[in-house]
Amino acid sequence: MTENNYISVGIDVGADFSYMSIALPNRTLVGKPFKITHANQNSLLTALERIRETEKHNSLKARVFLESTGVYHYPLFRWFRNEGFDVAVINPLITSSSKNFNVRKVHNDKFDSKKLALLALNPELKISVIPSELVLSIRNLVREYYRLKDCQSAYVNKLTAALKVSFPEYIGVFSKITVKTSLSLLKRYPTPDAVLSARKSTVIKIIKNESCFGDKYAEEKYQKLIQAAESAKIFSCPVSSDAILIRSFISFIKNYEKEMQQLLRTIRQILDEHPEKTFVKQIQLLESIKGCGFLSAVTLMCEIGDFSVFSSPKQLYAYFGLDPEVKQSGKFNGNDVKISKRGSRLARRVLHMMAVNNIAVSKNKVSKNPVMRSFYEKKCQSKPKMVALGAVIHKLCNIIFAVLRDNKPFEIRTPEQHCSVYLTTQKSAA
Repeated sequence: MTENNYISVGIDVGADFSYMSIALPNRTLVGKPFKITHANQNSLLTALERIRETEKHNSLKARVFLESTGVYHYPLFRWFRNEGFDVAVINPLITSSSKNFNVRKVHNDKFDSKKLALLALNPELKISVIPSELVLSIRNLVREYYRLKDCQSAYVNKLTAALKVSFPEYIGVFSKITVKTSLSLLKRYPTPDAVLSARKSTVIKIIKNESCFGDKYAEEKYQKLIQAAESAKIFSCPVSSDAILIRSFISFIKNYEKEMQQLLRTIRQILDEHPEKTFVKQIQLLESIKGCGFLSAVTLMCEIGDFSVFSSPKQLYAYFGLDPEVKQSGKFNGNDVKISKRGSRLARRVLHMMAVNNIAVSKNKVSKNPVMRSFYEKKCQSKPKMVALGAVIHKLCNIIFAVLRDNKPFEIRTPEQHCSVYLTTQKSAA
């Protein structure tokens, strides 16, 4: 059997059912698309029987190709693989880019399954790598964590908006309205009138207990709180529902935080049970990078999956969606170049935070990563700040690739030190 001498089985995956089409190496479609009902065992067995009959009639092996569709393709992938088939998953971006091979404007599940079967006959087709069960489990938990985080942020915004209307100056009393002390006070005294009518000793006791600071700190915060409440009498627009909504928002914020912490504990527990896995060791390596904590390292490795498929940092850029969009036609060359954003949104989110942490300066004017800070400042001399930050993110991708490739923890080195180490290595090799 030659490289492209196989029967192509294309399956357009849906939540409850999928459509399957079979194509021969000469691009001839076998019969009509067949509907596979996921919850019907007879339907699955009939699909299997059709593929087996086609294999027997043509004396060729079949390869099954599924379009990545959320999480719905995983059961089909496992089922066909357990039945002994060579199963591959195709990125929807690849299938959508070839949707216009027909003059007619047609888009339905049956047509898409035919298109997928014919597209999969190309031996140079790029297929996706399915992660291991461990990676998939951790990835699902991490993505759920960020979904909860986004929901929590939405309620923080609602709480902020409510306070700006009914209690404007409260927002300046604490560094963040979501700190433990602030939420405890708002839960008990959600309106300016409630604050002004509260006993001073009770308010100060809450501040001391929640913040773990002394009397001086509690007194200062109490005075700011009273001043904010008195100012609200002059400029605010309170309504009767304010207290109810504020308490409701705080409950949601606390509940989301509780669930997120539980997810983090579960992730740590699962990883601790598999210390020998390469995936777990790579997470520990990423934690050695400045600005990369446990959650950031886990998120990046979950989005990367199998690092062995990457042979250069540029492939990592593209996978994260950090590669530039190219706009060129004839003599036209687009100048407004932006990143493609076709990769992992969570990975870009983590890399952005890592970049910000690496170029940050402490209260004592000390850089957390002097080398990266110097690199950023040099870029800012000729580039806008966001472009310079993008360069820092690219540099971080280089570091991530090098750490995982060399299987060594990160060390801060200046460019001169890098050159010295490189020259020493070259001399030793010679």
